[in-house]
Amino acid sequence: MWHAAMWGGISGAAVLLGALAAIFLPIQKKVIGFIMAFGTGVLIGASTYELLEDSVESGGLYATSSGFLAGAVVFSILDIIISKKGAKDRKRSSGNTEGNSSGLAIFIGTVMDAIPESIIIGASLIGQQTVSMLLVIAIFISNIPEGLSSTAGLLKSNYSKKRIFALWFAVLIISAVCSFSGYTLLDNASEELMAGIAAFAAGGIIAMVGSTMMPEAFEEGGAITGLIAALGLLTSLILDYI
Repeated sequence: MWHAAMWGGISGAAVLLGALAAIFLPIQKKVIGFIMAFGTGVLIGASTYELLEDSVESGGLYATSSGFLAGAVVFSILDIIISKKGAKDRKRSSGNTEGNSSGLAIFIGTVMDAIPESIIIGASLIGQQTVSMLLVIAIFISNIPEGLSSTAGLLKSNYSKKRIFALWFAVLIISAVCSFSGYTLLDNASEELMAGIAAFAAGGIIAMVGSTMMPEAFEEGGAITGLIAALGLLTSLILDYI
């Protein structure tokens, strides 16, 4: 049971790790773009191989399709709302440079990204003794550049380092709690419901990748972005069969 909270916390800790790197290490934007590209490929693979494929097998195409579309629509609507509040560039290495940038909106956007990811990490432990390492690795990789770019935005919003660390530590705790909840609350859920929830998370992840990670990866990584993303997808395929 507590393993679910631990793995959720580990995935959430990547945001804190990215924040530490943003404050203490001079990381080139191109490197962040490469990480984004690789994380994009891994997340697409994790959503496809680990979430959608299993959802179709266990709950059927209807539940999977409905959940996937719902996840993509809900994430997109929420993303539009918080983007207007100042969190549009929360995954971008340039940080949020708009005059109306909002540290709270950036934090809410990061939590919005973390909640479905963490819930599905916890749910992946149901009925088995080990967590889905593919999901944990994919989410961990994507959270590092989010911590980097979000911290840049918060620093430009005149947030102190202490306050920034407190916010990202809160993300770690929220991730652990959501992962724990995903394990405990969904333990007796039907296969159709589990399929719909997993597909919902997949839809949200794909929408997030398309609107926040892909643009940054190409802008900073250049023409090699496609190759690196392909390597990330190949990595997810290999991890899924290990």
